Amino acid sequence: MNNPTDIIESVSRPLPMTDALQLLKERILRDSQRGDIPDGKQLRTFSAEVTDTDALLWLHGQPVYPKLYWANREKDDIVAGVGEADAIRHDKTGPNSESFELLQREISKKDPSARYFGGFCFNNQQKQDPQWRSFRSFTFILPLVSLESGNGKTVLVCNLLLDPEKEREEQYSPLLETLDKLVQAPDDDSLVPEASSVSFRPDERHWMKTCDIVLQRFREGFMGKIILARQTVLDFPDPFPPSLFMLRHPFPESSTYRYYFEPEPNTAFFSFTPERLYRRERDQLFTEALAGTCSRETIGEGGIDACQQLLNSEKDVREHRFVKDTIAKELEPICSEIDMEEKVRALQLNRLVHLYTQCHATLQPGSESDNAVLKCLHPTPAVGGVPRRKALEQIIHLEPFSRGWYAGPVGWISRNAAEFAVGIRSGLADDNRVYLYSGAGLVSGSDPASEWREVDQKISDILAITRRTD
Repeated sequence: MNNPTDIIESVSRPLPMTDALQLLKERILRDSQRGDIPDGKQLRTFSAEVTDTDALLWLHGQPVYPKLYWANREKDDIVAGVGEADAIRHDKTGPNSESFELLQREISKKDPSARYFGGFCFNNQQKQDPQWRSFRSFTFILPLVSLESGNGKTVLVCNLLLDPEKEREEQYSPLLETLDKLVQAPDDDSLVPEASSVSFRPDERHWMKTCDIVLQRFREGFMGKIILARQTVLDFPDPFPPSLFMLRHPFPESSTYRYYFEPEPNTAFFSFTPERLYRRERDQLFTEALAGTCSRETIGEGGIDACQQLLNSEKDVREHRFVKDTIAKELEPICSEIDMEEKVRALQLNRLVHLYTQCHATLQPGSESDNAVLKCLHPTPAVGGVPRRKALEQIIHLEPFSRGWYAGPVGWISRNAAEFAVGIRSGLADDNRVYLYSGAGLVSGSDPASEWREVDQKISDILAITRRTD
């Protein structure tokens, strides 16, 4: 892309959504009639500040696909997007490192201001189950239209990738047609319906058996830690909009990222994850270790008691140390400075408390790329295990399903910055069936029954909004 982004600025005051849409249509139409011809592909961005609008509710009502949603843990970077101005996709089995390299090559050609939202398969060497058919090895999309909230403003943004080899006015038509399809954020008090059946893969008996196999391998010195996941399958009488899971999840009380990608109607991956994989701002890297879990409900009221119990748990502190030490070691080859805090913190969520430790690092010259960081950090010991390669081999062998995008990196990327979360506490909606995914970390001394309860706790918020639990 030879030319820089051409940004058509909005008026300085926020407008009602209807007025903002009309303003954008007029500007886009005028721009389509300009006579200049760029000497290469050029990103044209049109924006208008709008009066306060709930981005998630707005997204829920739109009839345009694909749909995507991103909200960071701090709630100061929220993006709801529809349509596709540009995309980077890969759909070929192979090492994740190849996916990371391909994305890096492609993103380096894009406009520096463009943010592409998407996700990766957890293990791209594994054959995926049929329900992941609409989700590729990776997909990253520059939305055609997005509603973005941050810094106290909400802005409606339109993106158009202008190709000088194509007829100019014709390239504007899909954008204008999309704007005509957009609707106001609806008043929707619909609930996620109650599931007609719930099943597990593996079921509790097979879970116990698998955990016993892993614990025996620990005794033989084969591994230090492994994360085993469970698939909870919910069947519903009829299809319904998967975005209802996003709308009804108790996010305001939780320190979680929210991620949603619906490539086609009634097929969506969503995640309510507490875990940052990393955030990069040029050569500055921010990551963390998150492992060790305690349910606030199982020990009664009072988050402070739950935090203290977790901080005093030898098993959980040991599990957390595995993650913390491994991340620091993995960063050494690409970082000149690594500041991993000594203090272990307690991160409080709606129903759970986790141990976590923050890390700030400076990338070495030549390593200021997301390819380098992704290769080092994914999968973290909190979703894979230690040692990584052996744990991944065992996961494929022991789990009776493919993980797809579960526990893979999800978020956004641009040339100079990126932020990825780990796609855990997640679900895949496929017509009238929803697959929920959660995992537990096994170390020497783990109790299989306790780990089964932990995978229940980690998706308890999602199950609660199906009205099967309180």
